[in-house]
Order: sequence, then C-alpha cells, then structure tokens
Amino acid sequence: MSSLPNKLDSYWLWKEVRSKIGLSNPSYKYWRDTPHIKLNNKYVFVKKHTLPQKYAYIEEILTDLSGYLPTRYAADALHVSEHIFSYPKMRLHKEFEYKYVEDVKFVNIRKFFLQNSIVVPNGAMVHLGKLKDLEISEDSTFYNLDNGYGIVVYG
Repeated sequence: MSSLPNKLDSYWLWKEVRSKIGLSNPSYKYWRDTPHIKLNNKYVFVKKHTLPQKYAYIEEILTDLSGYLPTRYAADALHVSEHIFSYPKMRLHKEFEYKYVEDVKFVNIRKFFLQNSIVVPNGAMVHLGKLKDLEISEDSTFYNLDNGYGIVVYG
C-alpha cells in the first residue's frame, strides 16, 4: 500500500503537543533528536517516541493519527477539491471518517482505501474525481466508486 495513508502513523500533531505542554510554537526546531515533517507548509508533525525526556509523559494522551491526513493535504494528494471533505452535501463526504485535533480536520484515508479495496503502489499518483473528469490510461488502474466518482491510480 502507498505511503499516503500511512504517512502520519509515526507522528504527533505539533499543535496538539505544544498546547498540552504549553510551549512556544518553534520549540520543536531546537530538539535535535526529534525529527519533524511539514505537510503543505502548514501542518507540522513531530515523530512519536522522540520527544525530549521531560515531555515524554505527554505521549499517552496525544491523538493517534494513524491512517489520517489533514483534509487539505489529502485533497492535494488525491488531486481533488477540498470541498469533498468540507461539506456534508458533497456526494462522497459521508464515505470518509473524520476527526478534529486542535481545530485541524483530519480524514481517514486508510479506512477509505481498505473499504474500497484500493491498492496504491509506492510512488504512484492517485486521482479521485467525477467519472467524466478522470483520464484512464493503459498503465493505470481504475476503481469505480458510488455516486458517479472513481479513483485512478497511475504508475
């Protein structure tokens, strides 16, 4: 399976860590042994089990984001409008599971991929969209979803 739905399995949302501990925003930059990633230059995540020893106790109460992605990042990765995840009136909105962590909305991409038996090799590009907007090529795999949508996996 692609790294897309597994991207945050080993990370905590920095905004949540910071609010629970009461630190200033850029503190993670000074923690040499705590790797971090940024998604969309907006969301910062710090690697699990690498917080400085004096803050390690906080990991027990942080939200597990395994299988989840921020909705804006997920929309970019799936090459689809973020409206699908934002508005309950959108046809596919109910097909996804959501959770909020510190006012950031996350969507469970792993569960969606598993429920629809979608297999995405590492490095493949994924396009979720209306059937009429999808381009299916010989080297792609097409998955038909309900409500006139489909997913094409290229590569």
